Amino acid sequence: MANKHRALTFVGLGALLGSVSTILLLKLLPRRKKALQMIDIKGNGLASETPTNCSAVTGSGYSKLAGVDLLNDEIVSEQLTRNIQFFGVESQQKVTASYVVVIGLGGVGSHAASMLLRSGVGRLLLVDFDQVSVSSLNRHAVATRADVGIPKAQCLKDHFLSIFPECHIEAKVLLYNVSSEEEILSGHPDFVLDCIDNIDTKVALLAACVRRGLKVLSATGAGARADPTRIRIADLRQSTNDPLSRAVRHRLKREYGIEGGIPVVFSLEKPKAKLLPFKGPSGEEENPSDYQILPGFRVRIIPVLGTIPAIFGQVMASYVLTQLAELQVQPEPVINLDIDHYRMLHQRLIEHEESLYGTAMHVQVDVEEVMYVAKELWHGRSAREPSAKDVGRSMWRSVNELMLVRWDREKPASVFNLILLKFKEADEHESSSLEDIKEGEPEFFARVTSILKRAKLEFGL
Repeated sequence: MANKHRALTFVGLGALLGSVSTILLLKLLPRRKKALQMIDIKGNGLASETPTNCSAVTGSGYSKLAGVDLLNDEIVSEQLTRNIQFFGVESQQKVTASYVVVIGLGGVGSHAASMLLRSGVGRLLLVDFDQVSVSSLNRHAVATRADVGIPKAQCLKDHFLSIFPECHIEAKVLLYNVSSEEEILSGHPDFVLDCIDNIDTKVALLAACVRRGLKVLSATGAGARADPTRIRIADLRQSTNDPLSRAVRHRLKREYGIEGGIPVVFSLEKPKAKLLPFKGPSGEEENPSDYQILPGFRVRIIPVLGTIPAIFGQVMASYVLTQLAELQVQPEPVINLDIDHYRMLHQRLIEHEESLYGTAMHVQVDVEEVMYVAKELWHGRSAREPSAKDVGRSMWRSVNELMLVRWDREKPASVFNLILLKFKEADEHESSSLEDIKEGEPEFFARVTSILKRAKLEFGL
């Protein structure tokens, strides 16, 4: 009974301390708001509390040091406390000191930008030529009916300033093209988010980012889909089921010689609905191009379940944040294998062990664990290939040329001691010692060792 009373006392004290700290922080807010307004009047680079013209840059003189210093502010550090606990102070400082450009502020881009802001990104450039419409309210992150008719960039900025006023926000009502490239992509952004749904503009933007050496993450088609479990992040070459990414991939290769190297968010789900016929004011079917705001841009004829573009945006924000914080996250690989392929790899391992060691008693993995090793650790390709070269059917063929072998011959064939190699590579590996590999191929040795260490940690071994 005494223990129960003691526990209740501690809970009560904790609640009291939490309430007191919250009250103190709330008392600081009015003073903090006045300070922000005074700083903005002096032109020292913070976004104003009062909305300004969306085409103008708010403030000037932003530096990465200013972003790091933001965490010294009591309100900011409290607002980002969960992120700090997740990333650690140093990694969160990298996020807060970063500059991200988001182009396309519809269902995908608005949600991506919103979470980047809420996660403490210190500087954002929001770009879109379009306005908020009534029909976009089913998927936009912050827009209300009162925002209808307002430029999307201005709408986001106005809402964002009430969420994280310390963020340096620029809003540009611009269409991305060759003439606006410098204005949008200059300033050395740490990341560019492509949330554009027009092929011509998307291709031009991605090519410009590659040419400038900028990190870019692209969103493909989120419309006409309903299954959130099918959303993936992978190289553009692997987004095989998506019509938009297929067209972008073809154009990038044909016009710019770019075949991959660009991460994209896409869905493995086939579209569940087709483009709807366009009906004009008379109710009769008409040519959609007669109603376009700009040539080449679609009119509202794509059915959209609002949850899917929102999840696309959240996925994009998570990817960018972990990249900025330098937190290693391994996206689930897109591998078109069925259980028979994993059974084949397992059987091949048993036969190899029996041939080399005279017994398979040291094989400590089953088919399910072989699936983890082949898919999660080695992404369905040889450990000597750090990036994917084969996708789709060609990946199926390449897997037929692979086998699992021990990394260290002195240890059993377990989850954290198996690597995937081509047959010839496996023979060469068996004739070498780990010391030879460490001395002759230090980068390969370090990479494999790191991956196997991760497997050991994930299995709690």
